[in-house]
Amino acid sequence: MEYLLIIIALSLVGFIFLFYKRKHQSLIKKTRIFVPLITSLKEQKINPDVNTNNWNLHRQRLAKFGRSQYRGLTFFVSSQNKVFYLSEKGTKVYC
Repeated sequence: MEYLLIIIALSLVGFIFLFYKRKHQSLIKKTRIFVPLITSLKEQKINPDVNTNNWNLHRQRLAKFGRSQYRGLTFFVSSQNKVFYLSEKGTKVYC
C-alpha cells in the first residue's frame, strides 16, 4: 500500500513537472538575445555605437561623430572639446 502511494505521488510530481516545462517552453523559445556582430573595420568606422578595442579607430570616431564606444564605455566630446564618459551615477568623468 505504501509503495502504491509513493508511485502515485511521484507520477503526480512528474506530470506537474512536464506540464510546467511545456507551458514555459514557449516563453523560452520566444526570448532571444541578439548581439549584432560587426566584424569589418569599414562597418565599425561608420557606426560609433559599436564597441571597439582599437584606440586609433576610437579617436577617429570621436573626431567625426563626437561620441564613440571604447572597451564598453561610451565616450563623448564636450563643447569645450574635452572627452568624457558618464559614470554609473550619471556624473561626467573627464579624461
